[in-house]
Amino acid sequence: MRQVDLSAFIETVRRKDLAVRGMRVFRDGQLAASYQPGPERRQNQYSGTKSFTATAVGFAVQEGMFSLDDRVLDHFRADGPEAPSENLQKMTLRHLLTMSMGVEQPLLMGDMRPRMKEKDWVKFVLRAPVVHEPGSLFRYTNAGPYLLGVLIQRLSGMSLAAYLGPRLFEPLGIRTPEYERDPMGYDFGSSGMCMTVSEFAKLGLLYLQKGVYNGVRLLDESWVEAASAPQIETDEGDGELGRHYGYLFWVMPDGMYRADGMYGQYCVIVPKKNAVITINSMQEKNTKQILRAALRTVLPQL
Repeated sequence: MRQVDLSAFIETVRRKDLAVRGMRVFRDGQLAASYQPGPERRQNQYSGTKSFTATAVGFAVQEGMFSLDDRVLDHFRADGPEAPSENLQKMTLRHLLTMSMGVEQPLLMGDMRPRMKEKDWVKFVLRAPVVHEPGSLFRYTNAGPYLLGVLIQRLSGMSLAAYLGPRLFEPLGIRTPEYERDPMGYDFGSSGMCMTVSEFAKLGLLYLQKGVYNGVRLLDESWVEAASAPQIETDEGDGELGRHYGYLFWVMPDGMYRADGMYGQYCVIVPKKNAVITINSMQEKNTKQILRAALRTVLPQL
């Protein structure tokens, strides 16, 4: 198989002093390029965690645990306010998946969590003002994926990591990752999951193969199609990176989509080229430089 030349990408990384820790390019299911400037280690995938939570939701839906059209308060009535607003009453699980809950301010973000005095984050989220009608606009927040992760943990009686074990991690050959946990002991479904760049790439391969891995169907194809489709227009992005969001995946031009974590964690699925590009970094500023460099130097070779 023809290998992908990463020299232009590596030169950009060196010239701009970008803190890339590892990169993998798969094409037709085979490793086509690898860049590993230091030892490969597990690291925080930050919001790349959300796409694993989306996958957990996909399993839960296909197992009949709940429906995306269920109202949030159907499952969290005891955690909500005594007199929930009309907008909160309208909120469904689908709105949690698409960043369209209707809250104005980001909740449970990385700089907030260490300073929070509240121990019950579920009640904290459900008491936040829902100022917009759910589904009407995109507002990025950690609250939605967090609630979905809690719901799966409550209904399954196990941690998010344990729930995903036999369904995802074991079939993909991924040792159970460590998760950030909230004060009540729930795995945090929005950020804080640790794995290597090679392990992260396996999620992309599962989605590229429309829910099949090593010839075994794990996820329904319909879930993969919905998760990767433009469900809502975002308030960021551009013609190169895309302007839409799916089910906890960012939707890009030409059928591409990605898991995306702070500081430069990317798993880009490129269906038309039967390829996956995965990157781990620790780039504190202008992180999208890394993604753009990959798109501009790798995509033309696929």
